[in-house]
This record gives sequence, structure tokens and C-alpha cells, in this order.
Amino acid sequence: MLDGVTLDQLRTFIAAADEGSFSAAARKLRRAQSVVSQTLANLEAQLAVKLFDRSARYPKLTDQGRSLLADARSVADNVDGFKARAHAMREGLEPELAVVVDVMYPMQALTRAAIHSRKTFPHTPLRLYVEALGAVIRPVLDRSCSVGVIGSLPTVPDELQSEPLLDVPFATVVSPTHRLAAVRGVVSASAVAKHVQLVLTDRTVLTDGRDFGVLSPLTWRLADLGAKHAFLRAGLGWGHMPLHMVKADLDSGALIRIRVEGVARGLGFSMKAVFRKDAPPGPAGRAFIAQLK
Repeated sequence: MLDGVTLDQLRTFIAAADEGSFSAAARKLRRAQSVVSQTLANLEAQLAVKLFDRSARYPKLTDQGRSLLADARSVADNVDGFKARAHAMREGLEPELAVVVDVMYPMQALTRAAIHSRKTFPHTPLRLYVEALGAVIRPVLDRSCSVGVIGSLPTVPDELQSEPLLDVPFATVVSPTHRLAAVRGVVSASAVAKHVQLVLTDRTVLTDGRDFGVLSPLTWRLADLGAKHAFLRAGLGWGHMPLHMVKADLDSGALIRIRVEGVARGLGFSMKAVFRKDAPPGPAGRAFIAQLK
């Protein structure tokens, strides 16, 4: 008998509980009161549970009814979500938006795009990865992500199409306790070569044999930008960092900005959105890219 419970019965149960009477539920559902009463009686018979106490003027939920009401709401909500997602897919909307973003991208801008995506496409869940260098490109190439945001990897593979987003300025920084912090003016290339440079490294083999912005033969390579930030603050080396990540440190004096010979004042990355040419993003992906711009 339990297999015969219908969504209509559950919606009638919820309406009766919310409205406080069978007659009010009937008006809400645009049905005759007798139909509502019979529907609920059939549901109670199938469940072998009394949902309403009908001894007073207005029916009241029993303890069992109150307990099952939460489950009924959950079932109805899940079905509504199921139907909404199916409708969205029928209209061409992606069932899921998978995005991989370069760790250099400003998190505030990324958060804004995610908020817009949730409001505009509530039935399209977001799956987000934050990576660096080749680890941003790889998930797009292997189709596990439909959109990538690159910056630390300057080249775009032929299989991908790119669109410009924004520029992220960089700063070359050291701890105030580091020897390079005491150098006045431009630090020579020979001077920085004597000190450890903290470098973000690739988790993939896409950049094997290639370095970006490496000026010292002495390097510590870190796969996590947060670790690099902490190591810089601890005086373990010098390095380039996105300005938005170290601005508070520069303002407080926790890090010192240095000028290095051969490093242009306008050091930074041009961030790009990328996707496969043979699998362009759908409506949710296009809207996400538009927000990133």
C-alpha cells in the first residue's frame, strides 16, 4: 500500500497542515472539500497512520502527522527541484557548471560571479576548482570542466578559445626582516640571484622545463599560493605576488615591496576565460564569464 502513495496526496496533506482546515486547503487547491477529506483519508489508510485528530472543530496534526509532515515537504521540494532541473535542461541549460580558476584571480570578483550564478540559475549547481598554471588548463582539455580562468599560464592550447577578462597587477615583495628589504633603490639581478626565490609550481607536466618570472637559481617551489604567502611573511625568500593578496601586508608593513632589475613596473597577468572550441559553454557558463569580466 505504501508504494501507492502519490505526490498529490502529499501535497494535499501539506496544504491541510498549512491552512489549518480541510476547507481552507480545498480553496487553496481549488477542489471540493469532500475530495480533500477523501484524499487524506485514503492517505491515512495507506500509511496505517492517523495524521489528523478530527475530534475538534478544526483538524489538528497528531504527533505522527507532525513527524511525517517534514518528510512530505522534503519529498515535494525534491520533486519540484527535479522538475525544474529537467525543464532547464530541456531549454538548453547545463545540468552543472564546472569551472576551474587560476589561484591568481581576485577572489572577490569570483565570489560576485558565483552569487550571480546562484541567483540566476538556482537549479544549476556550481563545481569550482582553484588551481595554478597547467592545472587550470588540464580539466578544460579533458572536459571535466567547461570553463577555465587562466593567468599564470601565458599560453593557450590550440584546442581552446579564450576571451579577455581583466589584468591582475603583481608586486615583488619580501619580509622587512629579509636582507633585500634593506637595499635602497632598484635591487640588482646579481643581488636577487643570491637569495631564495619562492616560486609557484605546476601540479601537472604541461609546463615541464619552463619557468615564468624566475630570476634566481636558488628556488623553493610551492604548489600552494597560500603557503608562498606565508613563507614570504616569514622571511624565507622573495617573490612575486598578486597585489590584491598582499596589499594589506604592504599597508601594515608585514611585507615590503622591492624593485628588481629587469622586472617591469607593470608586472602582472592578463586573465582569460577559456573553453573548448568544440564544447562552448551554455547559458550558465556564458553568464558566469560575463560576470567575471
